[in-house]
Amino acid sequence: MSDLLTIRNLQVGFRSRLEDGSRTVAEAVKGVSFSVPENGCVALVGESGSGKSVSALAAMGLLPKESAVIGAGSEILFAGRDLLALDARERRAVCGKEIAMIFQEPMSSLNPVFTVGFQIGEALRLHLGMDAKQARARSIELLGEVGIPDPERRVDAYPGQLSGGQQQRVMIAMAIACRPRLLIADEPTTALDVTIQQQIMALLADLRRRYAMSVLFITHDLALVAEIADRVVVMRDGRVREDGEAAQVFSAPADAYTRALLQCRPRIDSRPAHLPVIADFLGEDGRAVEARVDTAQRHRDLTDLPAGKKPLLEVSGLSKSFFSREGLFGRREFKAVQNVSFKLFNGRTLGIVGESGSGKTTVGLTLLRLHEATAGRAEFEGRDILAMSSGEFQPFKRRMQIVFQNPYASLNPRFTVGRILLEPMRIHGIGANDAEREAIALQLLRKVGLPESAYRRYPHEFSGGQRQRIAIARCLTLRPEILVCDESVSALDVSAQAQVLNLLLDLQDEFDLSYIFISHDLAVVKYISDQVMVMHEGRVVETADADALYADPQHPYTRNLLAAIPGGLGRA
Repeated sequence: MSDLLTIRNLQVGFRSRLEDGSRTVAEAVKGVSFSVPENGCVALVGESGSGKSVSALAAMGLLPKESAVIGAGSEILFAGRDLLALDARERRAVCGKEIAMIFQEPMSSLNPVFTVGFQIGEALRLHLGMDAKQARARSIELLGEVGIPDPERRVDAYPGQLSGGQQQRVMIAMAIACRPRLLIADEPTTALDVTIQQQIMALLADLRRRYAMSVLFITHDLALVAEIADRVVVMRDGRVREDGEAAQVFSAPADAYTRALLQCRPRIDSRPAHLPVIADFLGEDGRAVEARVDTAQRHRDLTDLPAGKKPLLEVSGLSKSFFSREGLFGRREFKAVQNVSFKLFNGRTLGIVGESGSGKTTVGLTLLRLHEATAGRAEFEGRDILAMSSGEFQPFKRRMQIVFQNPYASLNPRFTVGRILLEPMRIHGIGANDAEREAIALQLLRKVGLPESAYRRYPHEFSGGQRQRIAIARCLTLRPEILVCDESVSALDVSAQAQVLNLLLDLQDEFDLSYIFISHDLAVVKYISDQVMVMHEGRVVETADADALYADPQHPYTRNLLAAIPGGLGRA
């Protein structure tokens, strides 16, 4: 089988200006070589910052010209043509028509002021010379091919009127519009629920067969790779660490870093006391060390609670509706949460799972009074916090905190880490003075695994996993008893995710914290939770001990969720 895309000795750097005014070039890709065969699927795997997306953008010619530098000796060959030797017009003709790319975040990639039909048709008009009528007809066909319901109507929809999964399908329709020979998919399922993820993966596999396309699939999720790829290229720090057949890489990985990635992700069939992390397999120099993996298993359930122990939080009949204007005087009700009830005990974790729109995040936000409940009770130590006035609820705010999903958006970029940690303590009167508060903040930074030097730095100077640690430290400044974790590890690589999950468990053991852990990642929820509550269309369909629910799900919806977990890794 001949190679369609060949990358040889690719070197990419980015210019930046230092504080003293001098310029430097930071290396992002350091001599990377790999190939994608005709009709084959190659997965490019690695953590954030490994250089995998930069390599793909270099092939597409999408690196920023003002800052990116491609090193001498780099080669990117497509069907025998050196893409780096083409001028802008020739490169655009190849990369828009014969090579196409699906980006990670569809809402950022689709123009919100144009209909999806116009955006799909743009590629058809530009590269295939279709007129407006032909482009519209073909756009409707493409929307049908990627599984968009009622494509004749949806072709005139704007991106904001579609769900996340539908937006990603539109991106795929745009990418295959000109029937490319090579499709580059850059983290196309990262933000999607497990069932939508399964649908997108099945769609890509079907399109690959139907159009005889080659696929370069970029991801940090090894479970997905095991289902789609023929070959796997593992990258770290801008270099290729391993390149081999997928079956061989997963059954007997040759590189310690690959072994570490495989071990870091929580599994459905086991619950170790601590998840392995990259540092357990690699030293600071990146070389393999003797693995330091704790094989002890963790198992807790509610049967070991003292007889008659009362829950810390008891929720009954919780409901939340949102209203929108309809007509001149009418309004429409959307029931986001309907009659939800559960109990949360000291030092325990309740996992809440469900697809987007199931109401799981709304439950957490309503309990924190960030939404006002429509009905129901939430008794915290016997007092209904939903019926309190704002003044009465004020003391309870510090006792219930939330860690949000996006560590890049939840921290003020203008504040130093020290100011981020001091602000809530000042508001709630914790510490006698700023000196005492600073001591508390420094202690918490050490507690979450960050150096004291982080205190005077800004959020942009940290990785995603480190930012999430800062967000957790901010919550701990108020010494809460309940922590709501809303998709708090879903945006992280598997290694950073493992570090944060280990941290949450250590903090729970030390401070007797109670967690409401909201996620669509079923493996993560099983690992950290004592009980799991499954939500669908605003209602609770099943609640059970974590091990029991995963071993013997009772509700058809729960069984469908579990069946959608990628089957290559971590299945019992």
